[in-house]
This record gives sequence, structure tokens and C-alpha cells, in this order.
Amino acid sequence: MMASRAQVDTAPLQAVERVDGRLLGLWLALLAIGMVMVMSASISYAEATTGDPMFYLKKHLVFLVLGGVAALVALKTPLRIWYHLAPLLLLAALVLLVLVLVPGLGLERNGARRWLGLGGFTFQVAEAAKAALIIFLSAYLVRQRESLKADWIGLLKPFAVMGMFLGLLILQPDFGSIVVMAGITVTLVFLAGIHFLRFFLVALAGLALLTLLATSSDYRMQRITSFLDPWANQFDSGYQLTQSLIAFGRGEWFGVGLGNSLQKLHYLPEAHTDFIFAIVAEETGLVGSMALILLFSLLVTRLFGLGFRAVASGYEFAGYMVIGTATMFSVQAVINVGVACGLLPTKGLTLPFISAGGSSLLVCMALMGICLRVSLEMGSGKAPSQVKA
Repeated sequence: MMASRAQVDTAPLQAVERVDGRLLGLWLALLAIGMVMVMSASISYAEATTGDPMFYLKKHLVFLVLGGVAALVALKTPLRIWYHLAPLLLLAALVLLVLVLVPGLGLERNGARRWLGLGGFTFQVAEAAKAALIIFLSAYLVRQRESLKADWIGLLKPFAVMGMFLGLLILQPDFGSIVVMAGITVTLVFLAGIHFLRFFLVALAGLALLTLLATSSDYRMQRITSFLDPWANQFDSGYQLTQSLIAFGRGEWFGVGLGNSLQKLHYLPEAHTDFIFAIVAEETGLVGSMALILLFSLLVTRLFGLGFRAVASGYEFAGYMVIGTATMFSVQAVINVGVACGLLPTKGLTLPFISAGGSSLLVCMALMGICLRVSLEMGSGKAPSQVKA
């Protein structure tokens, strides 16, 4: 029987020599920097709130270990497993997003309900949903490649999935994750080679919907507009940003020295999570900040290169997963750094591998494990085995 055109690459890991050494090295370097910066940024806050100056570092190390296990499992898992699990992962993500909204199950902090309690730890469901979306879309774009190009229904389905996520996330609310997921969806659907006019019209409608959501709430409008002139409300809506900008100003060229930040001494909220880049800027200066951005850019560039090479070589499912992961890292990094610098409205997004944030770290490390798996299969020198979609 002639093989179906909707086939995917799912080569088992056999006699493979090694992963992409440069990609692995860049990843480990970011993890090391993140560990140091979490310790530096959290030590004073941890001592004041828990009595243990190393509390948040210890918690970060726990998630580093758990993330390492998740990455290793992902590294050892054949790609065909993710391909066949894609619909179930999507369903599980949607169920979790519903559960987090149920009183008594979801945990509320600062007016947002985004977390589930797990044995003394909390897990932010939206982080897992991002990974599920990447895997589902990657499989869908391979299974439905013909209908994507042939009719509107095939094109609208991935955006309908995005719409379900959007509806559940806006109830939390978590506008930052909505932007990240929208970026992932638009990037992957565009790369699937759909008709440009159809893509443009759908993307335009999506942009209009996001704009409507952003402007339909006084709370969201305040967060969007406060970054334009944070000094006008420096003790209210502009407080975080003004403290972040002070940190940047103190850092100058070479910083005040590792561990010598003043802004982390209860001036800058979320110093070890959402605003950790401001502490990097204060303690290492412009030079250190640019070095971190360069390192992150090299990682993302390496991922995009691996993803495009995989797609060009016939590993479409694998390539889309890597490109989706690289897009997620890029969007989150741009938003996190942009918020800290005062270039973008405040969003509750971590800087991947650098910020404290167990859920984000765990999911990002698992996704990196998948990407390293792709590099293993790409570097094996063997043609990928094929299964029917």
C-alpha cells in the first residue's frame, strides 16, 4: 500500500552518538546563571518572609532536579509517543485550566487564580498548557497539512483551539500567557505554508480580538497605559516599573557587584521572579545584561536552526515542536525584558531558565529535553522511520 502523504518522522533513538553540544552548553550556562541570580535576588526577601535566606534557592534547586528528570524522560522518549499523545495532552491541559477556576481547587494570589496545589507546592497550569499547545499544533499541522491549504475549516481549527485557551485564561486572568500562546499558534500555522491571504485575515481578526480584550477592562487598560508614564503613579500602578528602572540606573555599565543590589531589599516586588532581569542589570550592569541577552539569543537561534533543518529534512513534526519551543522562549524573554525596561506593559511572565518559578522551569526543561531528542535523531545519520498519521 502506498504510504500516506500525512506521515511523520518518528525515528527511534538507536546508536546515536551525542546531542548538539553547543545547544546543551548554552542551556546549562543559562541554568547556572539562573541559579546564581535566584539566590542573589531572593536572599533578603526569603530571610524576611521565611526566616531562611536560602529558602527560594532551595525551592529552585528542587525544581531544577525535577526539571532535570523531566528533561531526561523527554530525551529518552521517542517522538512518535508525543505525536500520538498530542490530543490527550491538549485535553488534559483544557481540563486543568477548568479545574484551576474551581473554588477550593484553584489557588488565588493577587487577584488571579492560576495555580493548583500539589503536596505543598503550587503549579501554574498555563505553563503546562503552553507545552501541550506546542505538541498538539505540531501534530495537527502534519496530520492536516492538506486541509490547511485547501479550505477555511482546516485553517480555523488551530485558531479555535487557541480560542478555547484564550477563554479559559482570560478568566484567571493571565493575559501574558495568551500573548505567548497566540505567538506560538501564529508562527506554527504560518510556517505550515497556508494561503497567505487566509492567514492574514485570520491573524487580523485575532489581533482585533486581543485588542478588544485588552481595552474592555479598566484594570487591563490601567496596566497597559501605566508603563507609558510610571512616574505619574510611582507609588501606585507604576510602583514596580519605577523601582525596576531605578535598578537599571544604579547598574550603569558594570553594575554594583553580584549580591550588592539595593532594589531587592524589599523595594522591587517579584525581584526573583518576574523582575529578575532588573536585578541582573543592577548587579552586573549593561555589560552583564547584554551578555545574558546574547547568551539567550544564541540558544534561541540554535533552536530555530535545528527546527528549520528538521522540517527541511522531512522531520516535520519534530521541527515544528522545536520551532514552537523556540517561539515560546523568544516571546517570553522579549516580554519579560521589555517589561523590566519599561518598553512593554507589565505581564506576569518569567524569564526562561533565569527566574524563580517552578512551573515555568519544569516545563521549559522538559521542552528542552524534547529539543535535545530532536537533535539526537537529526544527528544519528539515519533516515527517520515513518508511521501513518
